[in-house]
Amino acid sequence: MTSAHPFLSLAGRLGLCLAALMTTHPGHGAPPGASGDPDRSTVGRTDPRQGYERSGFRTRSLRVATEPGQRLDLAALAADPPLGLPTLEDPPRAAEIDLGRQLFYDRRLSANETLSCGMCHVPEQAFSQNELATPVGIEGRFVRRNAPSLYNVAYRRSLFHDGRESSLAEQVFSPLTAANEMGNPDRQAVLDRIAALPGYTGSFGALFPEGLTERTLGRVLAAYQQALLAADSPFDRWFYGGETGAMTAAARDGFFVFAASGCSSCHTFTNTHAHFTDDAFHRTGVEVASRKREARPQARIQIAPGVSVPLAVSIAPPDRHDFGREEVTGDPSDRYRYRTPSLRNVALTGPYMHDGSQRTLTDVIEFYSEGVREDPDRDPRLTPLNLDPVQTEALHAFLESLTGAGVDALARDARSVPIGERTGEERTP
Repeated sequence: MTSAHPFLSLAGRLGLCLAALMTTHPGHGAPPGASGDPDRSTVGRTDPRQGYERSGFRTRSLRVATEPGQRLDLAALAADPPLGLPTLEDPPRAAEIDLGRQLFYDRRLSANETLSCGMCHVPEQAFSQNELATPVGIEGRFVRRNAPSLYNVAYRRSLFHDGRESSLAEQVFSPLTAANEMGNPDRQAVLDRIAALPGYTGSFGALFPEGLTERTLGRVLAAYQQALLAADSPFDRWFYGGETGAMTAAARDGFFVFAASGCSSCHTFTNTHAHFTDDAFHRTGVEVASRKREARPQARIQIAPGVSVPLAVSIAPPDRHDFGREEVTGDPSDRYRYRTPSLRNVALTGPYMHDGSQRTLTDVIEFYSEGVREDPDRDPRLTPLNLDPVQTEALHAFLESLTGAGVDALARDARSVPIGERTGEERTP
């Protein structure tokens, strides 16, 4: 790096700290089934949000139906995580993963047999939802928080935006029994529903002495989610694999911006692996900014691509009434604090923030440059980034370099099982 390099001052602030972290990780290949063919790449590209404001917008969602399912050895992936991720303490068994996968895409688990787990955590949309800021639950009911991506959820110590669960096996019952999500009245109703479906009782009996129970249902659904590991990104191959050409120059510069600007104090990494989250809870000012935005009068509403109409009467937005972590702890100091999301695969997981209020990565960067000013009680570490356009572009490139090599393979694996539907018939997409 020469003295004329625009990021020299940033790199200088990092000094030997970054040099010490630049160690070579034992080599890993791409996850089994990973494809480098851009024509087969579907994740994050099935229905781009760009262009919806124009009447000529055309959805590409139907592309999902043309993608063939292809089974991936998820048990092997979980036993040997891709480059950049640590070893799992208790990797799931193949048979448990297979049963969990089947249940995850079965719409009959919801109260009216129309909604599966995979309809809010869409494989082709990074196991999140790209079109909607917040999901739509059973019978069109409002869900107030963004659907978080399930990539690498096996490593999370706290689950949901407010951290109300710590066990992946236990948390599955929250959406299953939420009145505005899958709508089952209680856990027993879920078990009774599954027991009445052909094949499931025998499958659970073959895996567990006790058969289908709350514990075993949680275990198999957790097993599938534990295996959704996505890393071996250009950043990983550069930082941990020692491949100097794995990242673009702009992305490497963006890494120095990321570290020197303080982003890494919450989105952490080590010299052996990177989760890009501290799994802690912070007040970033997003909720305050969103409430101010919602309080503004709305004069028009969009009803179709490129079509908006004036409002004859005012329409109140849904009551989100979200206090974040405080709703779990009861502690007023936790108001508007939310769990730090991982930045892995972040280029695929928009819209962003707990409420989906930021549509793009550019919006997020702009928010941290200016929007944080709107909340004087935000985390004291959050000061405006004040990046120039070159630094902003570099940071954006770095965030894009965190996309894992196996995301398309995981999406194809998800479509390798029939979807359980209320008619009793099964179809393969």
